[in-house]
Amino acid sequence: MIRSKKTQTKVCATESVNKIMRDNHITEMLDNKPLASLKETELATIRSHVAGCASCERAYEAAQLSALLIKERADEAAQSSLVANPFFQTRVMAAWRERRETNVSALRRLWNSTGALVTTMAATTAALAVLAFVAPSSETINQPTAALVPYSAESVVLDQSDNDQVTDDQVLSAIYSDDDEGR
Repeated sequence: MIRSKKTQTKVCATESVNKIMRDNHITEMLDNKPLASLKETELATIRSHVAGCASCERAYEAAQLSALLIKERADEAAQSSLVANPFFQTRVMAAWRERRETNVSALRRLWNSTGALVTTMAATTAALAVLAFVAPSSETINQPTAALVPYSAESVVLDQSDNDQVTDDQVLSAIYSDDDEGR
């Protein structure tokens, strides 16, 4: 039997694929992907391998059967969900129309959800205002507003002071200057 070079290459490739498939069974391929998502080339490889391997043939038949059962069960579930409650859609649409017809303004919905918080904050603010302005403390304390400093701003910045040392008299007069004013 004489074969062309192209036919010989094709036969060798098929034999090498069959040898690889004899060593590697298709169960891993069937476990990794659903049967419906396999490509045509993968299905052809599986069919050619199944022709010579009985255990892989059983696995392939089981995969076909499970895919068929899953598809039938999904179709049955979809049909039963439509028939389960025939008035479900009617009730949902009626409730939706009822909500739309009430037409409550956005400001009203906002007040319904935040009214208690805003009222509490307003009451707290009013209570603090009363405490701060209407009922101030009964005793007033006269505190000096500024301390007596023997330096001028120019002398500090330009360092023009003749005497950097503060005398004891200057310190005492700065401390007790407020007391002398009260007498």
